[in-house]
Amino acid sequence: MDFKDIDLDKIDLSGKEPLKEPERQYYFMAKCREWVKAESEKSGRPLTFITQTFGCQMNAKDSEKLAGILEKIGFIETDTEEADFVVYNTCTVRENANTRVYGRLGYLNNLKKKNPNMMIALCGCMMQEAAVVEKIRKSYRFVDIIFGTHNIFKLAELIHSRLISGGMIIDVWKDTDQIVEDLPSERKFRFKAGVNIMYGCNNHCSFCIVPYVRGRERSRNQEDIIREIRELVADGVAEIMLLGQNVNSYGKTLDPPVSFANLLKEIDEIEGLKRIRFMTSHPKDLSDSLIEVMKNSKKICSHLHLPIQSGSSKILKIMNRNYSKEDYLALVDKIRAAMPDISLTTDLIVGFPGETEEDFLETLEVVKKVRYDSAYTFLYSKRSGTPAANMDKQVEESVAKIRFNRLLKVIQEISSELTGKREGEIQEILVEEINEQNNSLLTGRLSNNILVHFKGTPDMIGSIINVKLKECKGFYYLGELV
Repeated sequence: MDFKDIDLDKIDLSGKEPLKEPERQYYFMAKCREWVKAESEKSGRPLTFITQTFGCQMNAKDSEKLAGILEKIGFIETDTEEADFVVYNTCTVRENANTRVYGRLGYLNNLKKKNPNMMIALCGCMMQEAAVVEKIRKSYRFVDIIFGTHNIFKLAELIHSRLISGGMIIDVWKDTDQIVEDLPSERKFRFKAGVNIMYGCNNHCSFCIVPYVRGRERSRNQEDIIREIRELVADGVAEIMLLGQNVNSYGKTLDPPVSFANLLKEIDEIEGLKRIRFMTSHPKDLSDSLIEVMKNSKKICSHLHLPIQSGSSKILKIMNRNYSKEDYLALVDKIRAAMPDISLTTDLIVGFPGETEEDFLETLEVVKKVRYDSAYTFLYSKRSGTPAANMDKQVEESVAKIRFNRLLKVIQEISSELTGKREGEIQEILVEEINEQNNSLLTGRLSNNILVHFKGTPDMIGSIINVKLKECKGFYYLGELV
């Protein structure tokens, strides 16, 4: 059955709700659609919604699904929290992310006093923490729906439960092996899209809360992924981003197992698809066959995000990363031998428990040796619920900040130098948007992920065009149409 163009008004609501997914969710979408229609007529205007996304690209993709369901139900998207339905899709990687959400809830409470019919839903990683849910249940009684990362697909059913019960609905799953396909999704861009290939993570790095809130790894069937990408390409998508907490371990849970390299090879053959990106890659699982596929592909972008986290083998062991500095550098050599022009980016944590000046100097050494095009650099902050939060030898904040600034300076110097080397070249970019700072310019992205700003016309958005990289500005270029 093709659910994409299903007419909710034709769904029979007289009988019992279906047990099978996704039929069950379309049934509840139809139920909720009746309510939205009635409420819109009563108020003399369409009901509005907004999804606010905190966190990673996995969350952004989940928010597209939430928006798709709400639009199917009959809500109209708006850009203000003065909406009839507000969804916060939360992140919990750092504790300050939680604090931010609590602050926003105070603001929503005031809005709800003005509009008592407003509904507030909270979902995502933060909701997977029992202490958070209990705090909201006790102190934020005005919240209507709480659900987690595993049952995003159930939004319509949860809204229906809220309408029937009149009280707060809490539906958080500890884990799941379920993947529900064929649900509505409202893409942010018409020409590029994220595609989930797997969910969860089995790695349990000592600083990371993700495995506890996203659950164990589970991969989507290769056929479903290929079908989704073909449909996206038919709908005008030129670039796809394959998403997973660790894409390199894709397919291990399937029967029979499928490798990420094999999946990429299949995607590479999809006619009409222009660019392929993926993230995130864990170094311990990056195979020779994956390097070979990347080397031989004309569609996989010349960019690999390969988080190292620390350049010290001692710290990497405490982090439970399952590779040493030497392993990582050998992998980089292998990648560069196959693809000399590839752009490498990374993640780095400064001030991890037990990090000495010698450990930090090793990190600096690795950065200088690898010469990353850019790096996401973080000051370590305790994340309750992770082993690292209770470790001895926590690094003083003042010491960590000095190290952080030293590291940033080296990264910026290398990044600026590498970017400057391409000045004067003619390269392809995917034009993405009107520049936010200067609306006389458009912004596009090179295969290696670097941004280019240039004079063009809005009808170019979504096209792949040639530009001359006229002037390097450190982390981006000013370009000129060729």
